[in-house]
Amino acid sequence: MPDAVDLIRAKRDGDRLSPADIGWLLDAYTAGAVADEQMSALLMAIYFRGLDPEELRAWTRAMISSGERLDLSGLNAPTVDKHSTGGVGDKVSLILGPLVASCGAAVPQLSGRGLGFTGGTLDKLESIPGWRASLSNADIVRVLADVGCVICAAGAGLAPADRRLYALRDVTGTVESIPLIASSIMSKKIAEGTGSLVLDVKVGTGAFMRDLASARQLAETMVELGNAHGVRTCALLTRMDTPLGRAVGNAVEVTESVATLLGEGPADLVEVTLALAAEMLALAGIDADPAAALVNGSAFERYRAMVIAQGGDPAAELPSAEHTEFVRAEASGWLRVLNAGAVGVAAWRLGAGRARKEDPVSAAAGIICRAKPGDQVTAGEPVLELRSDDSARFDHALEALAGAIEIAPEPPRAVPLIIDRIS
Repeated sequence: MPDAVDLIRAKRDGDRLSPADIGWLLDAYTAGAVADEQMSALLMAIYFRGLDPEELRAWTRAMISSGERLDLSGLNAPTVDKHSTGGVGDKVSLILGPLVASCGAAVPQLSGRGLGFTGGTLDKLESIPGWRASLSNADIVRVLADVGCVICAAGAGLAPADRRLYALRDVTGTVESIPLIASSIMSKKIAEGTGSLVLDVKVGTGAFMRDLASARQLAETMVELGNAHGVRTCALLTRMDTPLGRAVGNAVEVTESVATLLGEGPADLVEVTLALAAEMLALAGIDADPAAALVNGSAFERYRAMVIAQGGDPAAELPSAEHTEFVRAEASGWLRVLNAGAVGVAAWRLGAGRARKEDPVSAAAGIICRAKPGDQVTAGEPVLELRSDDSARFDHALEALAGAIEIAPEPPRAVPLIIDRIS
């Protein structure tokens, strides 16, 4: 039988771990036979030494095998999901699931809550009165069969090793390891039972991956893992230097998502959503026009049905903030920069995000971008509208926005939102 200390020492010294060693280690850790202190040491060794492709496949396979796997084989439609690495104003999942379902696919989106300046899909939907994030496996399959899409929390039985490792990485300075990020994301996505997966890997000031090289490496690693485990996988690298759409927060992003499902969404949000929808439908083998589904109302009807199936009232009034503050243009000209990271931090400080997983979030807090890069502005005109239930939060939020807005005498050069495709 392997010994945890021997495996720590081997990885520390740059040796390879065999699939059998990795399988034993993660089984033992999930069962409590390997201590957190020992796994912390191994995670740090992996952070510095990495995992080669064979090790990473074995590591991911062991994480999947640590729990149950959803069986979606009984559905009468091809299954396809999408995962985003997170961004500011990234409400694409709320639109994309119903949109792709309206084109004939079954879309199981097991999502998470926000931490730090990137918002969480579940936090956004929980601003809808009555909506439930926690569903049993049977409920997930039922909603998929009845509606065609579901957005909910991953159950505790899916990749439980990842749940323990994620918490440990968060307190040991090993979050940024690409093999550990890739295995964490892909173990849950593979365990959810989807047949195909499209990854949206964000790049820029409002993304976890700030530089293109790191984002590309992460995308390539995840695509390889998905395909190696029998899930047809591709990735889009998408730009996240500016908030996506005009709403950043929880209820405000739901409102913007509904507008988009009714064919009235902002151009950048629609562009990214349709690009991802096209990739999802192609992987699922479905020949359909997602743009038409945004115009004819079929995507919106799927959204309403999904919300109702999960206990929510799609017609209910959403929470609204008690207090409003504005950030105004200091000069006339063209808005050249609106730093996504700064806007995300400001929204977080207004109450829309959390610093720790157990922190509450405000459904009403957030930011409306009254102008986006490429828009012409006049001195004194509102560029950002800040909303919060607590007016004392404004000063701290405004500090985050110092230097986030740049106005120039000439319009900025247009840059593509879709940077590249990885398959």
